[in-house]
Amino acid sequence: MTTDELIQAVLTLQAEDAFRPRLDAQQWRTFCQYLTRHEVRSGDLLVKQGDHDRAVYFLGQGSLQVYVSGAAPGAARIAILRPGAVCGEPGLFSDGLRMANVEAMTACVVYALRLPRFEELAARVPSVAVEVVRAAGAVMAQRMRANLTRQIPSA
Repeated sequence: MTTDELIQAVLTLQAEDAFRPRLDAQQWRTFCQYLTRHEVRSGDLLVKQGDHDRAVYFLGQGSLQVYVSGAAPGAARIAILRPGAVCGEPGLFSDGLRMANVEAMTACVVYALRLPRFEELAARVPSVAVEVVRAAGAVMAQRMRANLTRQIPSA
């Protein structure tokens, strides 16, 4: 999988909480230079509830499930994510602990944007960084609204 395929997955994902940065083709190429590619095996945890992790992840291939440990019966599973989805976006905004688990349901390819690389992007290409923050904030706000409606903690 290439970053071009990741971009295509992000642009075509039809979900209320889709990551929708307003980037042109060159800005997408610039942004992707700050991502690292990872392969995740089925059953592996990408994000562990309670951990300290300042990264946001973009799903290129496969499917992920988001769930909370210790939730009331029927409230544990928060979401299933498809290619093009973003997860861990609160890590861009807060130094807090992870609020949910994100587990690979299938073999996955994910791209990570870690805080030091994001800070480098912000210093070098602030217009792209601002757009990434805006889009990640919109995802987080949409998920918070949905989770409040369902009375589930945010992932």
